[in-house]
Amino acid sequence: MPASPLSAIQQAVENLLGQSWLALLARFAVALPFLLSGIAKLADLGGATAEVRGLTGFEPAALFAVLVIVTQLGGSALLIAGGRHAWIGAAALAGFTAIATLFAHAFWLKPAGERFLHQNIFFEHVSIIGGLALLAVLASRSAGGARS
Repeated sequence: MPASPLSAIQQAVENLLGQSWLALLARFAVALPFLLSGIAKLADLGGATAEVRGLTGFEPAALFAVLVIVTQLGGSALLIAGGRHAWIGAAALAGFTAIATLFAHAFWLKPAGERFLHQNIFFEHVSIIGGLALLAVLASRSAGGARS
């Protein structure tokens, strides 16, 4: 009996999803904004320090800026590399995104004219956090298995 078109499509999708290059490409795509941000902050540490100070008021702001850079670059590297430590990178980036979003896009504190924009950005970041959390869960489950 010939396979149905639906089962053939399902098999093709499963084969594609099983490709290690696709997993690498997906991890790279998720990490890319953090990687680019970390590189930009590293190139302009003064600007990164001013951003931390302006958004959080934390001091010493330069130390916190360096911690942000290390989190963004280190988390991205771990996530892109895959393997048994990818979950650490995904979790670090998710935690960073949660904290940064609360400081930068607390829409409930914004003036009425800015509220809608920040509300949209806030919930887009919630989605990113969810994706990173899912990557962390999947990476930790496969940590004992083959490197993808």
